Amino acid sequence: MDYPRNPMKLRLLTVGLLGLCALASAALVDNHNQSAISSGADKPENANKPKVLVIIGDATELLDTMYPVYRLQEAGFQPVFASIDKRVYQTVLHEVKPGWTITKEWEGYTINCDIAFKDIKPEEYAGIFFSGGRGPEYLREDEALLAATRWFWEHKKPMMSVCHGVEIVARAGIVKGLHMATVPKCKFDLEVCGGIFVNAPVVIDGNMVSGRTFHDHGSFVGPWIKMLEAQRDQK
Repeated sequence: MDYPRNPMKLRLLTVGLLGLCALASAALVDNHNQSAISSGADKPENANKPKVLVIIGDATELLDTMYPVYRLQEAGFQPVFASIDKRVYQTVLHEVKPGWTITKEWEGYTINCDIAFKDIKPEEYAGIFFSGGRGPEYLREDEALLAATRWFWEHKKPMMSVCHGVEIVARAGIVKGLHMATVPKCKFDLEVCGGIFVNAPVVIDGNMVSGRTFHDHGSFVGPWIKMLEAQRDQK
C-alpha cells in the first residue's frame, strides 16, 4: 500500500479510519441489542394480554428472572421488563462453587427493558415480580419503583419476590409483620424493616408470594401464577 507522505493527508486518513471504527462499533452494539432477550410486549398480538411487571437491572440473576417470565407467557400473560431507564441490561449467573462461602458470578444474557420506573402506571398491570441478583441493591433506592410497589401491595395485586428481590419490598416499607422467604443472607434486610424471615421454598402471606432462590422455582412460581389467573377470571 502506498501511504500518503503529506501530513495533512495522513491526518485525514487517520480521522477516516477512526470514523469507520466508530461505525463498526455502533453496528456491533446494535446487533447486540437486537439479540438481547425481549419480552414481546411491543408486538401487536400481545396487546390485549394482561400485563405483569418484571423488575430487572444490571446484575439481575438470569435464572431467577427468566423461568417466571416463561411461565407468565405460557399462562397467557404479557411480562413487561421494567427498570430505571429503558435500555439493555446485563444479567448475571450466580452459583456457590465448591470451596466458596459466597456466590461466584458470571455474565448472563442481556435483556431489553420495556419501560422506565417513572413511566409505570400500576393500574395497567395485573401483578409485579421482583427478581434477584445484585440489582435490587441499587434499584431499591428508586422512588418511582417504591411508589409502584406500595400501590400493588395496597391494592392487593399478586406480588412475587425471590432472593434479593426482598430488598426492594422491604425498602418500600410494606413488610412489617409480613412472612417472607428469601436467601438467608438477606434475612437482615427483611427483619430490620419489620418482616419475618421463613426459611422455606415457598411462603404465601396475603397477596405476597416469595421463595429463597431459583432452586425453589418449582414451589413458589406456580402459586403466584394461580393468583394471577384467579384475578383474571374474576373480571
